[in-house]
Amino acid sequence: MIRSYDYVHRRGVRFLSWEEIASLGRKLCESLAREQIEAVVGIARAGLFPATLVACALRLDLYPVRVSRRLQDEVRFPSPVWHVPLVPDVSGKRLAVVDEIADSGETLALVAEQARALGALHVVTAALVSHSWAKPQPTCVALQTDELVIFPWDQQVLIDGRWQLHPEMASAIEAQQEADS
Repeated sequence: MIRSYDYVHRRGVRFLSWEEIASLGRKLCESLAREQIEAVVGIARAGLFPATLVACALRLDLYPVRVSRRLQDEVRFPSPVWHVPLVPDVSGKRLAVVDEIADSGETLALVAEQARALGALHVVTAALVSHSWAKPQPTCVALQTDELVIFPWDQQVLIDGRWQLHPEMASAIEAQQEADS
């Protein structure tokens, strides 16, 4: 099993544009519409991009949560940790739990489990992108790839007054290139 953030084992690099995100988002919306969901749970930070797109396109309520291995954009925990909890308002609803990527699958599974514990009637998971090793796989996925996926929001980050590729992504590309040589 490949661990989250184990970038060396990705095969290739895929930069996604905002236009591709919109297209993948539409594909995700079409899949979720068939699930007859009544509300969306978005996982902050980056999962709020597709969650907001889905909630707006399907005209549904959005319930944001924050579950992450990160603090201040640095990986600090080996497993996802709750930072902002899920609200009890999800009780009795058919939900889609949405994130930008299913890497290990742990975050989506953790949030879905909490939604069920709070009384959600039906819970599906969804991601714009999923890797083949994510366990469990999301119910709905717009793109399945084992490439290193670099989302538009990581392509240009402001550091010390300069726009640049997210340092974690730059390091991941470098590590992948070293492993291939």
